[in-house]
Amino acid sequence: MNERYFDKIAGELKVRPQQVRATAELLGGGATVPFIARYRKEATGMLDEVAITAIRDRLEQLTELDTRRNAILKSLEERNLLTDELKSKLDAAETMAALEDIYLPFRPKRRTRATIAKEKGLEPLADLLLAQQPETAPEVEAARFISEEKGVASAEEALAGARDIIAERVSEDPQAREKTRALFFEKGVIRSRVIVGKETEGVKFKDYFEWSEPVATVPSHRLLAMRRGEKEGFLVLETAPEEQDATAMLEAHFVRGTCPASEQVRLAVHDGYKRLLAPSMETEVRLEMKRRADEAAIAVFAQNLRELLLAPPLGQKNVLALDPGYRTGCKLVCLDRQGKLLHHDVLYLTHSQREAAQAEATVKALCEKFNIEAIAIGNGTASRETESFIRKIGLPASIVIVMVNESGASVYSASEVAREEFPDHDVTVRGAVSIGRRLMDPLAELVKIDPKSIGVGQYQHDVDQTALQKSLDDVVISCVNSVGVEVNTASQQLLTYVSGLGPQLAKNIVEYRNQNGPFRSRKQLLEVPRLGPKAFEQAAGFLRIRNSDNVLDASAVHPESYHLVDAMARDVGCQVADLLRDESLRRKIDLRKYVTDKVGLPTLNDIMQELAKPGRDPRQQFEVFQFAEGIEKIEDVKPGMKLPGIVTNVTAFGAFVDIGVHQDGLVHVSQLADRFVKDPNEVVKVHQKVMVTVLEVDLERKRIALSMRSNPTAGPRRDQADRPSGHRPERSSPGRPKPQQPAGHTGWFSEALRQAKRKPGL
Repeated sequence: MNERYFDKIAGELKVRPQQVRATAELLGGGATVPFIARYRKEATGMLDEVAITAIRDRLEQLTELDTRRNAILKSLEERNLLTDELKSKLDAAETMAALEDIYLPFRPKRRTRATIAKEKGLEPLADLLLAQQPETAPEVEAARFISEEKGVASAEEALAGARDIIAERVSEDPQAREKTRALFFEKGVIRSRVIVGKETEGVKFKDYFEWSEPVATVPSHRLLAMRRGEKEGFLVLETAPEEQDATAMLEAHFVRGTCPASEQVRLAVHDGYKRLLAPSMETEVRLEMKRRADEAAIAVFAQNLRELLLAPPLGQKNVLALDPGYRTGCKLVCLDRQGKLLHHDVLYLTHSQREAAQAEATVKALCEKFNIEAIAIGNGTASRETESFIRKIGLPASIVIVMVNESGASVYSASEVAREEFPDHDVTVRGAVSIGRRLMDPLAELVKIDPKSIGVGQYQHDVDQTALQKSLDDVVISCVNSVGVEVNTASQQLLTYVSGLGPQLAKNIVEYRNQNGPFRSRKQLLEVPRLGPKAFEQAAGFLRIRNSDNVLDASAVHPESYHLVDAMARDVGCQVADLLRDESLRRKIDLRKYVTDKVGLPTLNDIMQELAKPGRDPRQQFEVFQFAEGIEKIEDVKPGMKLPGIVTNVTAFGAFVDIGVHQDGLVHVSQLADRFVKDPNEVVKVHQKVMVTVLEVDLERKRIALSMRSNPTAGPRRDQADRPSGHRPERSSPGRPKPQQPAGHTGWFSEALRQAKRKPGL
């Protein structure tokens, strides 16, 4: 890595160069982001995961820039085009756009109008015109280049060829490109119009049949909506500033005076802009707009995924899980406290009174037989009817009844992971098991599913899939390592995301565990095939072993720091286990005594926190939630009702809330709070419990508009409004649509009504 980049990144992120250097060295040595953030605080100066990830990503960008720079230098050198001046310019380029602008005139290109003119020997005429001397007579000078041999038949043809050369120079001039690029971003407008004859077929994009918006302010979701309409063949998009603004700027840069030669240059400037520079800039700016829109959409998805993964777990309980259904019945499974499948069955609640009575007897018998402590009910079709049935059959009050978001459960049930776990059971049983396990530990179960199948994003299929996957992987890794993993019960999929491991080592750990029994200590991990000292260093602190030979193995204290805890215990005259039990003993410890060149107070403070609460779970305490009684279908919902709900998805235009009627309602961004809200994540998070007021219900289109404002009937400020695109919902998994996406700029009330779609999932 180029040393000067440390200062550059430090300035951009407002950290010290030494922090960037230390982070770069640790990353270069194979350390993971969670490991660096948790166990190398002294080296990085207490940088958190966000800062470390930003440094990692910026280092990758600059490395890519260097790679491209070296390729350009090599190409120029091989063609004997590299000069000291050109090399200096290339070395000084700090962005990919600046680098490509410098290289553009030297890039091998196909045959253009300018190259044809050069072949005809017209470059000297172009140089003469560009000099723009008052005494130059273009027609007279051009006549000298008439040549039957070279294919120049007239003075006008010669001038046209010279203008082609000038036009190409205009389009390739680095300063002109930089100024034009800035103009596109600052004053450019994106315009959308419907393709003639596609009005009926493309009605879902009606909002964009005649639409324009400044490039500088178009929000992510609207840009992605327009691009989707273009991709599907219904819209035409154009992105450009006013042509006269661009040509005036270029004229100021290239045209000097008003002599005849200057007029030829002016004509060439206009041609160069319209034919060459504008299309090039439009392509470049559209790509950058797409990148920014992707970045914003991916950030929304990542935030939602984090909240979902870190949802409070019920914990290890005996669970009866139900995957509701009408015609095919309710799939039932019983799980023990480790999530092991003990029993499965099918209940028919709606076919007849006899079958309903039989189902009641079955549930009661199973609850008694397996000492059931909680019942998980999937929130799909027939969920509220199933919940109502379960609550009315007279189960012990100690049994908790919980509705569970089953988004993506069908994806898991049909996956290779599920087939390996349950080779002798069909997809219905696997899906019910997933619902039950999600209640016990959402994180452990959801890591088995591709995050893109969970349905908590917006326009997830339109964004850069590589960038999306990288971001979501970062979130999953962060969440898994933040919580920690019990190595003796964790699935292979969960272990895969532990710092320093990966699919192969995770598989080896599970195989070793199956062959040799539970791990007795962290040190025993070194006996796992291919798990060497480096992987152990990265992973050990995030792996927990309850009932280990060493009590610290159940905590987040890293084995490399065990000797410090041993020293603390000796100094206060007790055993390590006593330090965990007795706060008064911990108060006797003077941390400054244990500071060394490598271990500082940040690490020592972390150790003390772990001794106080070994292996603490950062997730919130589980709270039982119940939907409003008697509100089970959309026909039960009336304007003015105040209902409890759970946030299922947060987007740039608002939040979708499950109120228990198989149909999520939309709280538009203008109805999230009494104050102006720019980012919905400022107010709500996925899985948050909220109280909402029903604004309106559209039974025909199955849409519900909700509000979280104290006075929902008060109209919002116009700067809060946003308009929907009318898209059909995306499918996050087979059978159930994901909420539709936003778009333009009409009334807030109709927007809220039109946006409410079914929740994602099965």
